[in-house]
Amino acid sequence: MIILASASPRREALLQTLWVEHRIIPSLVDEEGPFDGTTVGCAETLALRKAAEVVARIREGLVLGADTIVECDGRPLGKPKDQDEARGFLRLLSDRSHLVVTGLALVQAGDGRTEIGHEVTEVRMRALTNMEIDAYVQTDEPFDKAGGYAIQGAAETFIEGIKGSFTNVVGLPLGRLRTLLLRFGIDPLHRQV
Repeated sequence: MIILASASPRREALLQTLWVEHRIIPSLVDEEGPFDGTTVGCAETLALRKAAEVVARIREGLVLGADTIVECDGRPLGKPKDQDEARGFLRLLSDRSHLVVTGLALVQAGDGRTEIGHEVTEVRMRALTNMEIDAYVQTDEPFDKAGGYAIQGAAETFIEGIKGSFTNVVGLPLGRLRTLLLRFGIDPLHRQV
């Protein structure tokens, strides 16, 4: 049984596609605060903190923590705090490429065995008009999304192309997750190794 340390409906929907038995116990970790180090390091650290926080509250199970950060010109973009910040993120991303980084951590309750990994995807966004940005921000879709957009939503019309994992941009890179699960003897394709 996998325990997803996230209340994200997008992550749960992606996890369901792997046919893995799971349940949800959202992490109580505060995602706010300064980003120290590399974006990859921050994403992996936050994923581990989320998983470890849930492990501390349960007796058994394999806990999955995940954290997604968008990076543009070396600047990490988390979830926008308000409409102005969402507009600023979209203006920054407009007509350029950026990286989407998701850190993953699997922690086994009981023995504390841990596997950590990450996925990086390059996303190219077309030039956006101020009218498009304003209209998109009014949908409330940018909130609770790293970088202020959801590729699986209306913002898909903003995307010119991606290099890498689409599911990473949604928030849970399934290929990387399967690699980490295999280290625990779990193969979603065969139900066991």
